[in-house]
Amino acid sequence: MSWTQGLSANGTNCTGRFLFYRFISENLTSFINKEEQRAGNLHFDYTTIPDKDAEFGRADTVKEKGFFILPSELFVNVRKKARNDDNLNETLGNVFKNIETSAKGTESEDDLKGLFDDIDVNSNKLGGSVPKRNEKLVKILEAIGDLKLGEFQENTIDTFGDAYEFLMTMYASNAGKSGGEFFTPQEVSELLAEIVVAGKKQVNKVYDPACGSGSLLLKFAKVLGKENVRQGFYGQEINITTYNLCRINMFLHDINYEKFDIAHGDTLTDPKHWDDEPFDAIVSKMGWRFQPAPDK
Repeated sequence: MSWTQGLSANGTNCTGRFLFYRFISENLTSFINKEEQRAGNLHFDYTTIPDKDAEFGRADTVKEKGFFILPSELFVNVRKKARNDDNLNETLGNVFKNIETSAKGTESEDDLKGLFDDIDVNSNKLGGSVPKRNEKLVKILEAIGDLKLGEFQENTIDTFGDAYEFLMTMYASNAGKSGGEFFTPQEVSELLAEIVVAGKKQVNKVYDPACGSGSLLLKFAKVLGKENVRQGFYGQEINITTYNLCRINMFLHDINYEKFDIAHGDTLTDPKHWDDEPFDAIVSKMGWRFQPAPDK
């Protein structure tokens, strides 16, 4: 199975979410391993420790990363057991639920909430029976796991993000004009960002009132370096699915939860970021199919 096969049925929802699952698993593992090694535990490997031992660090990890994943629920470990897991669909459903629940009641709750809603591991699109669905889920896990993205700690931050952008580019191309609703081509995004920040080495905040999947916002991280967008990335998106894509895109480009604020809603009638002004840079590209209401 091609690793992009999930595009045909439901856009980037299936393949993209599994790429996201792999990313946050490796991101979290790298973070915890580095902390332990800094403390002198040079051979520590988070993927191998018992869940009960991992629980001791849950609160601190959520505070720092915005989420928590038990070792047994990491992508690498779920994939390892997938072929022999007769309840793989339930396993994955519980993993996705647990990741979201880990942020409940914390500052990152809104940034994680709903990110896995578009994955239905019991969907008939995956197969007409549980064994058929699990067979497809195994193929997706293996296809995503086989992507040659290298070791997380050795990668530039764009490796996962670039793979996700490639998925969205393919879908936008196949969707024709409707793809323009959520995705601005990388070349256009980068040119706009360079024009806006011409002569600047850093900015405080950037904002896109119709942010789609966030590709335009994220070009400021590429042009300036994410550390030079000091107070973060702000945006609003009316389409719930695209809103979820944008938040995932932020994580996949290693923008931590406290550095972005993406809101869901109609910017014209219910803008969410009045209190966050002023912004050093405001950019936007209206979707091709945007049609204002007659009375607005």
